[in-house]
Amino acid sequence: MLARTMRARWQAWWQARQPQADTHITTQRNVYIVPTLAGLAFCGTLAVLLLASINEQLSLGYALTFALTGAGLASMHTTHANLRGLQMDLRAPDGVHAGDEYALELRLHNPGKDRFGIAVSAQLDTGLTEPAWVDVPALGHAVLTLRLPAPQRGLRALPRLVIATRFPLGFFRAWSYWRPASQVWVYPRAEAVPAPFPAQAEAGAAETTAAHACASGTDFSGVRTYRRGDSMKQILWRKSALALDQGLPLWVRETEAPLARDLWLDWRDTTGRDIEARLSRLAAWVLAAERLGQPYGLRLAGRELAPSLGATHRVACLQLLAGFGA
Repeated sequence: MLARTMRARWQAWWQARQPQADTHITTQRNVYIVPTLAGLAFCGTLAVLLLASINEQLSLGYALTFALTGAGLASMHTTHANLRGLQMDLRAPDGVHAGDEYALELRLHNPGKDRFGIAVSAQLDTGLTEPAWVDVPALGHAVLTLRLPAPQRGLRALPRLVIATRFPLGFFRAWSYWRPASQVWVYPRAEAVPAPFPAQAEAGAAETTAAHACASGTDFSGVRTYRRGDSMKQILWRKSALALDQGLPLWVRETEAPLARDLWLDWRDTTGRDIEARLSRLAAWVLAAERLGQPYGLRLAGRELAPSLGATHRVACLQLLAGFGA
């Protein structure tokens, strides 16, 4: 019980030192530094040199030991200064489907001298990701992109970022933690081979076949014989003249257009599958309807989005699917 209480207090203190924000400035307060294995080996070498110099009374040994010690201290100061004072911000990532990766774009602003060997990695449950490296010019800016996995659907918090450097000699490692405030939408993974639209959509297609030629924004897809109700503007008169001489029907330009009837994508049309598979099918239908230019609406567990088209509507539908059950 006592250990749990102490751990909770430690976490609260640590979280207070790292408030969530989409901007981050490395200062004396939040930059940490420790020697690396190479640095520890270097310190051990200095200790051996010092003992040998004392034992043998070697003046040149003292000089070498103190010179190398000064170089090590200068390296520590340079490593810390290479990270201290950087200003960073990020752009909230776009939504992705479960199983894909999302791109986290970071912008680094340098108000001072050149910065070299800045590494940024993310702290996931499985450990640190492979770092992305960047150099930031003096009084300049740099952009760095991290690609991170999105294994589960939902509105997910961005992982804690670790900004680190070992410049110039690798004897010390300085780092700072950054807890972004932004979140990323992870949509359900779309079904690989989309199933046909629900039956009501197919009925709508049958009802509007004759109205295709009247739809605006149509594209030529071939020719067919004349059907009652076709527009006179679509008749191919030159080709039809020969047909009339031979007693054949008129030829009409065949066009493709979005279905005139709105399409409803309903949770009830995916019965017989588990929850994730049903969400996967609905996501595939959303993407397919958007590609076809077919206005579509979504009904999901008592919530309803009216039929529409466009990126805003697509994102709203996918977000509704992603947050299902949350």
